[in-house]
Amino acid sequence: MRGTPCRLGVLLGDGIGPEIVPASVRVVDAALAAAGADPIEWQELPLGASAIEEHGSAIPDTTLEALAGLDGWLLGPHDSVAYPEPFRSRLNPSGTLRKHFDLYANIRPARAFEGGRAIAPGTDLVIVRENTEGFYADRNTHAGTGEYMPTPDVAIAMGVFTRPAVERIARAAFELARRRRNKLTIVHKANVLQLSSGLFKRVCLEVAEQYPDVAVDDFHIDAMTVHLLRRASAFDVVVAENMFGDILSDMAGELAGSLGIAPSVNASDERAMAQAAHGSAPDIAGEGLANPIAMILSAGMLLDWLGTRHGDRRLADAAVRVEDAVRSAVRAGVSTRDLGGTASTGEFTDAVVERTAARA
Repeated sequence: MRGTPCRLGVLLGDGIGPEIVPASVRVVDAALAAAGADPIEWQELPLGASAIEEHGSAIPDTTLEALAGLDGWLLGPHDSVAYPEPFRSRLNPSGTLRKHFDLYANIRPARAFEGGRAIAPGTDLVIVRENTEGFYADRNTHAGTGEYMPTPDVAIAMGVFTRPAVERIARAAFELARRRRNKLTIVHKANVLQLSSGLFKRVCLEVAEQYPDVAVDDFHIDAMTVHLLRRASAFDVVVAENMFGDILSDMAGELAGSLGIAPSVNASDERAMAQAAHGSAPDIAGEGLANPIAMILSAGMLLDWLGTRHGDRRLADAAVRVEDAVRSAVRAGVSTRDLGGTASTGEFTDAVVERTAARA
């Protein structure tokens, strides 16, 4: 068990970030207190539009240096498309952090809420997305970009797949499946992308031999979208390359209710970043209308990751309290406008904080 308090960063981000990130900090503090765990040492750091104004960079070097000394952090949503040039054309803050710290595992759960607006009420699955390669041009090269145009009328994009990267994301997925329902689905397009996606499938199946207790199947990406729509409740852990995982996790989030309740963590073996799957919603920023669920649940996932890494049951207990409290509030009819309720961001957060101590 860890002998010193965890040190976590707070990156407010843009848009609704300054509302939902502090809400998450409040909930985490309450859950830790209720679980008898040591309080977090929080460190707020500049990032986003405000950092451009004050430091001349959306993610200053001082922020990267400080994060390197922390156990993890909460990242608020960013609105990089609204940044002035040249910042708009650069790698966005989230991508910069994932790449700089090699946060190779993007874990995105989708679990329907009782009292929510789930399209598929039985949804309870996790998308495990490889986060460093695949077809995303900002992550598949050491320098420069994996997209280029040899002429104004020709655009070329690279997809990169390597055995080490596939092996480690496959292991992360299988370890997660062992903590859940011992089922794992590999998503690929090996029938067409025989070398690249084929390597992803083959390596995942090789890793599967080390986990005989986990039931494994696989589907082509196009078929998987249909299977999710028809029988989302049949899936447990789904592992996919970068772009496929991104698309499937957004779809799964909507099946479970909305992207407003879709959490995630981006993790390496040393540190993790909690990040809601949705955007910055600048149209409602500062109005107290933002739904903090995704960010709060992401913070809870970070507690679970820390508890697992450090063997600290109190952190794991606090993580469960966070999710139970959110679900209890929604079940009781307390929710923000996007889920059909009337609660403000603060009112919903108050309801969650009150419920963190209710778990037996």
